[in-house]
Amino acid sequence: MTLHTGGAAGAGTWRLGDLTVNRIGFGAMRLTGSAPFDLGTPSDRERSIRVLRRAVELGVNHIDTAAFYFSSLRSANELINRALAPYPDDLLIATKVWPGRDPSGEWWWATPGQLRGQVEENLRQLGRDHLDLVNLRIPPSRQASSIAEHFGALAELRDAGLIRHLGVSNATLEHLAEARSIAPVACVQNPYGIGAPPEAGAVLRACGEQDVAFVPFFTIAGEGREAGAGAGDGSQILSVARAHGATAAQVRLAWTLRQGAHVLVIPGTRDPGHLAENVAAGALRLSDDEMARLSSHHRRSGADLGSC
Repeated sequence: MTLHTGGAAGAGTWRLGDLTVNRIGFGAMRLTGSAPFDLGTPSDRERSIRVLRRAVELGVNHIDTAAFYFSSLRSANELINRALAPYPDDLLIATKVWPGRDPSGEWWWATPGQLRGQVEENLRQLGRDHLDLVNLRIPPSRQASSIAEHFGALAELRDAGLIRHLGVSNATLEHLAEARSIAPVACVQNPYGIGAPPEAGAVLRACGEQDVAFVPFFTIAGEGREAGAGAGDGSQILSVARAHGATAAQVRLAWTLRQGAHVLVIPGTRDPGHLAENVAAGALRLSDDEMARLSSHHRRSGADLGSC
């Protein structure tokens, strides 16, 4: 038995910039193939288009994408354009820049002066004259470094009208403070879920205190990251799932949503059935006792992850 719901509104709403969105959104990374980027076989184009249209039908009005989400035959931005343009007025499409991939799939990192080209690439692919939200995805090598030059370049593009709202991704507390000193920050997009390290929770809490949306990714995948969910669902997660007739993925999403009203999730899939299950997680109400049991698992897992 699987939990069912009427749509993405079941988890409530929050603000992203000047738009109010349902707290369950959709991540486009997995639309392009059996594995992210060019690591698997390309997806069925029409099926991916149906998944996007069905997501909107279910009330999803926040989609996360990037120009570097492409496989040998599929581009997430092109699929979004084909499926959803002309775009609904209440749909917010978020993208991200700083990393990039050349046509062969090789990764590269943009200089501040190259960020405009990445923004314009997203504009062309999505068929837009502005981007609703652009996250500056911070590289692992810059976790202890300033992002002022790159974020300042995006702030200039915002002032020029190419971007409506800005966010930061893979950000520390210091990055958030530095970015907010330059321009308004609509969201922080960091990995987070059951088993996340303790410092991840500090950023989540700071966002709540500062009225900034927190948009976690890898909420279902956990340690599997781009490879997807693995066999890491412990007995507490599975026990709670059985009690609700739900899946472990739904429990992970419901637990994450309970971390604060400002938390928005963006689970991704290319499977229509998984899409419906992910959206249904917004209607899953965990008891305080279940939250405590899962949080105990979270603290143990976080300690293990932190020592790796």
